[in-house]
Amino acid sequence: MANLEKTASEQNSNISTKKQRSLWQEAWRRFKKNKLAMAGMGFIMFLIVIAIGTIIVDLVTNKSFYDAYVIKLDLRNRLEPPSSAHIFGLDEFGRDMFLRMIWAIRYSLFMGTIAIVISTIVGGVLGAVAGFYGKLTDNVIMRFMDILLAIPSMLLAIAIVAAMGTSITNVLIAIAISYVPTFARTVRASVLTIKDQEFIEAARAVGASDTRIIFKYIIPNSLAPIIVQATLGVAGAILSIAGLSFLGLGIQPPTPEWGAMLSNARTYIRDAWHITVIPGMGIMLTILAINVVGDGLRDALDPRLKS
Repeated sequence: MANLEKTASEQNSNISTKKQRSLWQEAWRRFKKNKLAMAGMGFIMFLIVIAIGTIIVDLVTNKSFYDAYVIKLDLRNRLEPPSSAHIFGLDEFGRDMFLRMIWAIRYSLFMGTIAIVISTIVGGVLGAVAGFYGKLTDNVIMRFMDILLAIPSMLLAIAIVAAMGTSITNVLIAIAISYVPTFARTVRASVLTIKDQEFIEAARAVGASDTRIIFKYIIPNSLAPIIVQATLGVAGAILSIAGLSFLGLGIQPPTPEWGAMLSNARTYIRDAWHITVIPGMGIMLTILAINVVGDGLRDALDPRLKS
């Protein structure tokens, strides 16, 4: 009898624990089951730690380490293949490829993330307003988004950078603008399914303003698709930044950036394989890791996949 009571008590405890789990705790539980997504997250966290480390080194040494080792020229040993002294070899100017790859992480990763954060905020607000108010407001905002979507995002970014000039700030603005329509449409679709639900009607009934309803109730309840779209958007933004730098419209030499490194190395592709393969592998692995994390988040946040 005592054992039966103990078993019943444990079952009640388990049921209570499941009820007390929040949506995000349940999503994290499902996400952890995806080994590939967890591996991708681990790789991204590793890159973030390295990027922060390079920033700290620059601050502590007042960029003297950067000047002495990252952009230092050694023309006598240029195009040296990977060896024990230089594990990634030297580039066309005799600069250490390993250090340049490490220092390039922060530009690709952080710039891609910042650009997508800007796109998410601007596009999210525009999409929420369009979906909430509908009618003329919806038509004006979404037709403008349709015009931007009609232009390929990379071509739009190239046009903006070419018009504004090549600088890190202008690259960020160009990438951010090119991704705004995607987030606006994603948020608008979520708002259209949420705005007529009962808790929104209850908020209206107690006198909540439209601004409060949008920012406190609608946008927070639209976060799941936004998070997935933002994660996948970072991968696209990194690729766009690399593409702009490859075309000479992004980060300018001697600042290390994977796309610029590829662009400079293409002349020597037959003579020194390492100066093209290594930056290309850096771009590929980073985007692959972000994409598998995005896929894992999509599966974890999809209520139809609950287990």
